Amino acid sequence: MMDDRHYMQKALLLAETAAANGEVPVGALVVLPDGREFAGHNAPITLHDPSAHAEMRAMRAACAAVGNYRLNDATLYVTLEPCTMCAGAIVHARIGRVVYGADDPKTGAVTSLYQILADHRLNHQPTVTSGVMADECSALLKNFFRRRRQNRGTVAN
Repeated sequence: MMDDRHYMQKALLLAETAAANGEVPVGALVVLPDGREFAGHNAPITLHDPSAHAEMRAMRAACAAVGNYRLNDATLYVTLEPCTMCAGAIVHARIGRVVYGADDPKTGAVTSLYQILADHRLNHQPTVTSGVMADECSALLKNFFRRRRQNRGTVAN
């Protein structure tokens, strides 16, 4: 089986696609036990859909492919710690394992702000691995927001 860095690199490429589209650069990849991969990147602005987070889009694609809303034993790779919405969907989909890169101190719902995926009051707790390629994931986000702040003062002709 390929390692976590391999899949996180793919998620980073998806995040770069999001950034190129003017979206917050987050990429996600669902890998099923049989090796099939389903990709998603942030697109809430493009799709006019507040639920079009990278994780949600990757999970939707995987669920459609398997014909079930459950993704037992699947692994979700995502460049940024999932938010509350995505963490809730991860629990409902019964994702077996979540691997993420950068922590999100403002909206992270896995370890930073909330610990939804470890809450034993819920009926499912996936295994979590954090910090995979965290420096690369964080740098992509920081550079995106730095460019966005710099461009605020730029006036188009």
